[in-house]
Amino acid sequence: MIPNAEALGHSHSSPTGLKRPALVIIPRMVSESFECFRLMVVAGEESGDAHAAALVRALQERAPGAGFEFFGSTGKALREAGVESVVREDDLAITGLVEIARALPRFWAAYRALKRAALKRRPDAVLLVDWPDFNLALARALHPRGLKIIYYVSPQLWAWRSHRVRQVRRDVDLLLTILPFERDWYAARGVSQVEFVGHPLAGASAPRASREEFCARHDLDPVKPVVALLPGSRRKEFERILPVMLDAAARISWRERPDAQFVVALSSRRAPEEVDALTRRRCVGSGMPRVLRVVRGETREALAASDASAVCSGTATLEAALTGTPLVVVYKESALNWHTLGRLIEVEHYGLVNLIAGERVAPELLQRDFTGASLARELLSLLDPARNARVRARLRDAAARLGEGGASQRAADAVLRAVRSWKQERVKG
Repeated sequence: MIPNAEALGHSHSSPTGLKRPALVIIPRMVSESFECFRLMVVAGEESGDAHAAALVRALQERAPGAGFEFFGSTGKALREAGVESVVREDDLAITGLVEIARALPRFWAAYRALKRAALKRRPDAVLLVDWPDFNLALARALHPRGLKIIYYVSPQLWAWRSHRVRQVRRDVDLLLTILPFERDWYAARGVSQVEFVGHPLAGASAPRASREEFCARHDLDPVKPVVALLPGSRRKEFERILPVMLDAAARISWRERPDAQFVVALSSRRAPEEVDALTRRRCVGSGMPRVLRVVRGETREALAASDASAVCSGTATLEAALTGTPLVVVYKESALNWHTLGRLIEVEHYGLVNLIAGERVAPELLQRDFTGASLARELLSLLDPARNARVRARLRDAAARLGEGGASQRAADAVLRAVRSWKQERVKG
């Protein structure tokens, strides 16, 4: 132990049983200008967890001499970034009314644990990342109690439930948007505390393997067409979407393009064994394609190596756009969820890539329109060389609208500016 030192961290375990970050020792002789930041981070799904972890690392890079204490709701990426877990978000990443209803006790317990931790530890700011239903409820509880709220990856209220903009105006002190049109949309509705920082995927590192290297690694022929299938990370959407994708792949493989090769690109939350179990448990339309590979944790590499792709609606559609891979946006919900929630969608396009482009760059097959036959038709069309080239050019234009790289660093700068300002106001007050 260093003499005359103060401990900013804690070595004892959190309520979850996970150890908190290593003890941080600050000598008393350090000047009063030494900065200390206590921040609560709340992320909900795999993409939000990844964006939040990148922001945490950027904060430490932008203020290298500062002491940081991070705690909150964490997934694997945030835990690896050193954020203490009050709750683990891994078991809360679900979708659909029935699924959410069944998990309500878990959500309620997580909400209470985070609220209790925030009020006890009084962070300099609460960083809410995506996950709007949960995070807006948490903002509503914490902001009136004097906590500053920063929302990163702003709620997509322009798509549905736009009335909640009133709550954002009331309970969020700083809104950081990642899509180019969001700042103007919010500003037009009286939300002035908005900064556009760019999308975290823009300027992301290039694929770790070329097409030739990827094909060699997975026993594929780089001369023949390769089609990537991205069925989503949530279990329910994975189970609904993958069988239709495999049906389309089999139709193409056995009826139209016997030279076509297919790659199921799984997120880190899905295991290859789930593909086997799903195909055994469910009838997959036309059977299985001639050539099928299953990869995990190589989404960007699979997309970059592919001539066309079918992508579950979400962040992955932007990854396809950034790699320039022509895609079909697909989605399928339960009948109940679609009947209840689908009618609330207020935008012309469903896929993020189309919203950014302002036009239908990628075909969209949703719910009843999403069948093996319809997806096979669209993928075959994208494999036509002339159309493939046209779509790639339009995707480049759409990707350029996401801004340049460095979104996490710009977001970190905005967070540090805001927190420093609020701390100064408290000192003056």
